[in-house]
Amino acid sequence: MQKHHISAVIISILMLAACVVAGVTFLEHRKVEPIVRGPGVTEIVKLSKWYPGLEGTAADTDVYIFKGEAPGGSMLVLGGTHPNEPSGFLSAVLLIENATMASGTLYVIPRANNSGFSHNDPQEGAPTGYHFTLSDGSTRFFRYGSRATNPIHQWPDPDVYVHAASGQTLSGNETRNLNRGYPGRTDGTLTEKACYGITQMILAEKIGLSVDLHEASPEYPVINAIVAHERAMPVASQVVLGLEFSDITIGLEPSPKNLRGLTHRELGDATDTLAVLMETANPSQGRLRGRTDEALALEGKDLYYIKAQQLGRLYVPFDEKGHSIEERVGRHLSALIEFAFAMSSEYPDQPIEINGIPAYDELQQAGLGAYLRPLQ
Repeated sequence: MQKHHISAVIISILMLAACVVAGVTFLEHRKVEPIVRGPGVTEIVKLSKWYPGLEGTAADTDVYIFKGEAPGGSMLVLGGTHPNEPSGFLSAVLLIENATMASGTLYVIPRANNSGFSHNDPQEGAPTGYHFTLSDGSTRFFRYGSRATNPIHQWPDPDVYVHAASGQTLSGNETRNLNRGYPGRTDGTLTEKACYGITQMILAEKIGLSVDLHEASPEYPVINAIVAHERAMPVASQVVLGLEFSDITIGLEPSPKNLRGLTHRELGDATDTLAVLMETANPSQGRLRGRTDEALALEGKDLYYIKAQQLGRLYVPFDEKGHSIEERVGRHLSALIEFAFAMSSEYPDQPIEINGIPAYDELQQAGLGAYLRPLQ
């Protein structure tokens, strides 16, 4: 009997230790890693400036503003709409830490769904975060978040989510998906209020172009592509040509009019902005993947996807090189440069000129960490 008591005590201690470790990890996920203010940032404000109803909530988030040396047009870049899609968030971070504006105004929201960074998706085996080694040998760490708003901040999910503006119905958990809630509303969920704040910012600042940065699984039909509202098609077509001339293959898809709540549809309908969304290929988003760890998120290599490519099951080429974070961020940043050029060509009286962004080839050669600034 005494041996049984000792075993029970040991098991209890081990369980308590596991709970402590899990609890610490859970609470650590709520910490926000700093983003270093780069030379081009002229102002940092909260989204609640445009919708005060967000103030003090988990949905309020930083907006980085770059005022150019000369006047011109304006562009909004949304990163972190889905915080488990690293290339969108990291592209926004590299903009904040490196970009300068020669003309026009750039708005960057790196954590569009701020709440989504405070947890990650259950039963997905996702890493807590990922690391980069900088040029000075120091390390930066960023959270691997969730596709959706933290249920601690918005609960419960309905059985069926009804998009308020259109009446379209979706699965209940889509109520916490930022990219299903536009144009948002003041009397809705926290997620819808965040959408409303972004919409109000676009309206108030008369932002000419809005680009929402995403990732998708290699088996997803719309991959390595731009999805554009019909009014944005002329500019998006120029961007596709510019990227193709740089040997960056990319597709162009029209925004479906019957798919509601997404940036490329609702922001284009509710405001005068030219609304587009971009997707890069990331195997850590897919259902065919193997182990979902930090290496998969950053290196984008997966044996199962190589096999799926050989079987003709994918919509993007996939071999032993995979799709690294440098490739994916490089695609996004190259497209943003092309968007600025296309906007300046289409609207010459409203130029947008962005400098200081690493080129696609530079990212592949030096690595993403070379363009992150050391923490002070």
